[in-house]
Amino acid sequence: MASSAPSSVRVAVAQFEPVWLDLQGTVDKTCRLLEEAAVGGAQLVAFPECWIPGYPAWIWTRSVDFDLSTAYIQNSLRVDSPEMQRICDAAAKHKISVVLGFSENHRDSLYISQVVIDADGIIQVNRRKLKATHMERTIFGEASGLSLKNVVELEGIGRVGALSCWEHTQPLLKYHTYHQNESIHVAAWPPLFAHGGGPDLWSMSSEGARCLSQTYAIESQSFVLHATAIISKSGIEKLGTGGGLVMNTPGGGSSAIFGPDGRLISEPVPETEEGFIFMDLPMADRLKSRGFLDVCGHYSRSDLLWLGVDDRDKTPLGS
Repeated sequence: MASSAPSSVRVAVAQFEPVWLDLQGTVDKTCRLLEEAAVGGAQLVAFPECWIPGYPAWIWTRSVDFDLSTAYIQNSLRVDSPEMQRICDAAAKHKISVVLGFSENHRDSLYISQVVIDADGIIQVNRRKLKATHMERTIFGEASGLSLKNVVELEGIGRVGALSCWEHTQPLLKYHTYHQNESIHVAAWPPLFAHGGGPDLWSMSSEGARCLSQTYAIESQSFVLHATAIISKSGIEKLGTGGGLVMNTPGGGSSAIFGPDGRLISEPVPETEEGFIFMDLPMADRLKSRGFLDVCGHYSRSDLLWLGVDDRDKTPLGS
């Protein structure tokens, strides 16, 4: 049975640089950050897309890089691994829940994945990005139906869900997630940069991504934890992105928190600086918005429009 709704939940949204292409180094840093977030009183911490071992930014510069791709496979995180267990143990030790974005290695195929770990260190949600975006498809595979089950009730926090990056452009996926009645949503993103006025897509910029997360908050009446990573000069050099389309200058941080009516309710961390955004979320604010807008309830027309879902797991050896 679900617990009664808390009046306030303290969260921490991460804006840090991973230890690029270093599984052990980024797991070490993750465990340190969980302790830091717990010391700050957080009950829930949100990490960016592909936090472990860092987003493969070189794919937007060159479609093939055998050396980096091999290193990326070697340093991606397996769900059933000692490294994941270390993160779960750290969550349990510090009594903190975690939404972790990572590159998942499953039999040396990679997936953009997220887990929700509860304060007892148990993985409650294990999902993959349904479809990798554009050049990401040179690295990552696609999810099956189980990844549609992306919201879970966490004791003392509420219903927490997660999507990754441009999944926030997918109307049907968003509606399915809304229908699971989130109170807090984690929107995981890579390093993001302001649009420079050129021919590149505004929707790929930090402004575009924030717009998507903000819209998600309005449509879902949930608090949205918008988590981004940063990249430094040394990271750019390691990934060889200095002459590329994106992630070619230091920065990329634009982490934020949006309220359930869409307003920005957090103060920014400078785009080149590491840090947490801590905030106590007044959970009753969801009801103020829900009274006006519930796209899965009183403000819907399910007699006219509805969504079909197949959330079965599909494997290469199906029966």
